[in-house]
Amino acid sequence: MVEILMIQDTAGETLPQEVRQTIWNKISEVLGWGFHFGEGSSTIHLTVGTVLLIVLAFFTTGYVLGLARKLYTRNLNETDTLKFISVFKFIRYLAYIIVVFSVLSFSGVNVTPVLAASAALLVGVGLALQELFQDVLGGIFIMLDQSLQAGDIIEMEGRVGRVVDIRLRTTRAITRDDKVVIIPNHKFLTDTIYNYTQNHKQTRESVQVGVAYGSDTQLVKSLLLKCVSGDPRILSRPKPFVLFDDFGDSALIFSVNFFVSDSFVDPIVKSDIRFKIEDVFRQHEITIPFPQRDVHMFRHD
Repeated sequence: MVEILMIQDTAGETLPQEVRQTIWNKISEVLGWGFHFGEGSSTIHLTVGTVLLIVLAFFTTGYVLGLARKLYTRNLNETDTLKFISVFKFIRYLAYIIVVFSVLSFSGVNVTPVLAASAALLVGVGLALQELFQDVLGGIFIMLDQSLQAGDIIEMEGRVGRVVDIRLRTTRAITRDDKVVIIPNHKFLTDTIYNYTQNHKQTRESVQVGVAYGSDTQLVKSLLLKCVSGDPRILSRPKPFVLFDDFGDSALIFSVNFFVSDSFVDPIVKSDIRFKIEDVFRQHEITIPFPQRDVHMFRHD
């Protein structure tokens, strides 16, 4: 009975202790292979084990960041999700840099020479690539102070566009004619940019029209308000209103003001309102005058 138990115990053992120790020593030897950079106290030792650890840390960090992004954005609407993704990109880059240097330091690599070399390199490269670094810094500032977010409607150099993507170096916006504009981020730091939706989504728009002198101004006011009522694209709160802007050379100038929740498509809304105004004014015999000049001729004998 004792002999049977000894045989079973010997058969159940996977590998002898000496064999396992030998295998582990071989693995440690392979993981210890590497390269050496520099001399003296500035020598950097980069081994196979360190590289594998960095790769593993990258995959783990990417998985954790992806999971955190999904958990955070699962209950957000599309606009808020785009805004978070813009900020999240900067967080991801920063996390990867921290992970790399943390793994190197944990593995016994002296990262001080790397940091010193990086600083010196950045000074030299920075002189040659000033505009590139301005774009990168501009992207970081945009993401941190939230002065610009994905989904915002902006106007730059006479062009109106909706921001679709904010990256470290450039920002992409789509214009009203469905063209993509790539804007260097330093432009947002040096130029004047109109952000239509910085405070809130709704914006006030207006359509101006002139009527002939002698027209019933109260009737003009009521007709203009009628032209903007009932349009689902125009907000009922705040209410539309009419302003008597000026006494023009050839016409009385009025403007009907209204609020929309998507100023990106306001040219279409304004066009439809102008069609309505022209039709309603014709029905009520209100003249929209064109510029006129009276020429008086005097004859001298």
